[in-house]
Amino acid sequence: MHSNTRSLRRNRKAASPAVSMVIITAATVVLVLVSSLYALQVLSRQEAQAEFSTVQNSVLAFDDALRDIAWDRGGSRSVRFATKFGNMLLIDAGDSAKSFEISASGFNGTDESLRLYELSTAVVKYQMPYDYGISGTESYYILGNESVVVSRITDSLGQALVKQESGFSSITLNYRVRVSEEGYTELLGTNTTISYVDIFIIRLNCNSSVIGAGDFELVCKNVGLETISSRSYTVNATSPSIIVGTDSISLDFLKLGTKVTFNLIIADVRVST
Repeated sequence: MHSNTRSLRRNRKAASPAVSMVIITAATVVLVLVSSLYALQVLSRQEAQAEFSTVQNSVLAFDDALRDIAWDRGGSRSVRFATKFGNMLLIDAGDSAKSFEISASGFNGTDESLRLYELSTAVVKYQMPYDYGISGTESYYILGNESVVVSRITDSLGQALVKQESGFSSITLNYRVRVSEEGYTELLGTNTTISYVDIFIIRLNCNSSVIGAGDFELVCKNVGLETISSRSYTVNATSPSIIVGTDSISLDFLKLGTKVTFNLIIADVRVST
């Protein structure tokens, strides 16, 4: 009896280190797997954020290329993109909901705005799943600002917004309207002086599509350049303005009683791969 008891105790003592070793080994394996998974997630996030930053630079380069050919009839340029975590979207004018009216206020002895043009334009957009994109709830412009109409030559027509929306971080590129004074012209044989105001419009068009991950070139091509001149209007307000959508800009250089002709200069740019 005593011999059996001693044998059982020896077996228990021998088994105890073996069980401990199994537990330690299993725990170590679990820790290694968890650490590896975490490290992989961190690496993926870093790669995705690097891609997001690189695409921002590519969007700025594409804007430079597009503005270079916007006023060059038939001109074409391309910019290379490389994506792995996100997708590029081309959204046509019908789907983009980017549509607004251009009108003038303070002319022809009426308080009503004069409708000059109605614009619908496509949008270029890059988006990445929320977990990989920008952190927090930050939204900011890497090109332009919230205004859709500008007047200074130093103001870019491009408008690129980085934003978090619906589970995605995105970069959206579209174009604003520029209003500038061309100058005054005195009509021959009359005492009438007409001021010309130029309104520059870049209108994007494309077929709606999703460009999958990989290397690709985004191409912009000028497919049309048109100038539409309005009839002459008379300034009847001290602060006439051009209204684009819900935004407006004052035409302080126009004096009361001045005759004005608006020239709408419209560049049609096709975007494709």
